[in-house]
Amino acid sequence: MSHFDAFNGDADGICSLLQLRLDAPRESTLVTGVKRDIALLERISATRGDAVTALDISADTNRAALRSLLDRGVTVDYYDHHYAGELPSHPNAVFHIDTSPGVCTGVIVDRTLAGRQRIWAIVAAFGDDLTELGHTLAGTLALDATAVAKLRELGECIAYNAYGDSEADLLVHPAALYRTLLQSADPFRFIATEPLFGEIKAMRSSDLDNARRLRPEEASGGASGGAPVYVLPDAPWSRRVRGAFGNELAAAKPDRAHAILTPNARGGYTVSVRAPRTTQVGADAFCRAFATGGGRARAAGINHLPADQVAEFTRCFGQAFR
Repeated sequence: MSHFDAFNGDADGICSLLQLRLDAPRESTLVTGVKRDIALLERISATRGDAVTALDISADTNRAALRSLLDRGVTVDYYDHHYAGELPSHPNAVFHIDTSPGVCTGVIVDRTLAGRQRIWAIVAAFGDDLTELGHTLAGTLALDATAVAKLRELGECIAYNAYGDSEADLLVHPAALYRTLLQSADPFRFIATEPLFGEIKAMRSSDLDNARRLRPEEASGGASGGAPVYVLPDAPWSRRVRGAFGNELAAAKPDRAHAILTPNARGGYTVSVRAPRTTQVGADAFCRAFATGGGRARAAGINHLPADQVAEFTRCFGQAFR
């Protein structure tokens, strides 16, 4: 029997898989990519008797490939917190899905494991911008403030590394980062001894400095700029930083929604949307109104927004988040 681990390349996906494999080691084929690369199940050529673990990738996006795997006799264990739509009822499938705004996949795995690898669930929560949840989970392990701050920084750095329109934009491929983290096993050991952590941290800091110099090109929702839209330049740093920059903007002005647009190779834009932190809802529904949109209630995106739709996007964004 062959086993396949298909996981989002961001902090939530990586840390979810770390929990499972540290708790129950298993040889597997890794299937992952940049953060927006979530149609992963269609890449898996599994056959009857094989098994797949899917983590932090939308079941709605992977619906056809999921059904194909199940019909071929493949067992699928699915963990996710994104919009799933109607799930297939099948004896080969086990779903652990919770789409509540304050939940990430790492926490869903933590529940399944009864907290046995909770340290990585904390990193997942911080990486998924669930700061309050990260602190709550850290409180159950009696970690001091310095340790919690290190876990938060690690989560944010792992999350940052996954952003980009292609693997060429990334400092390290998510599969390679996962293997390095798995070898370290302990997040504090990784922080203290792995040069890769310092490299990711330094690049994230530099990219954020570049983004902070920008001003909104459009400020929808009236003169007060109630829903700012930032259009970043066509550069690898802007594609890498759009998630971290969006989270920073949302934390600074929690009553506002924010959108970050970066040019893509198709002549349009890739979009990251953050709902107001005061409500934590609406980002996924807004983005799903566009052909390639999706995500979760507090943070979502559009994989390709044609250039001639930017003005309409801005207008709709201002109306949706007045």
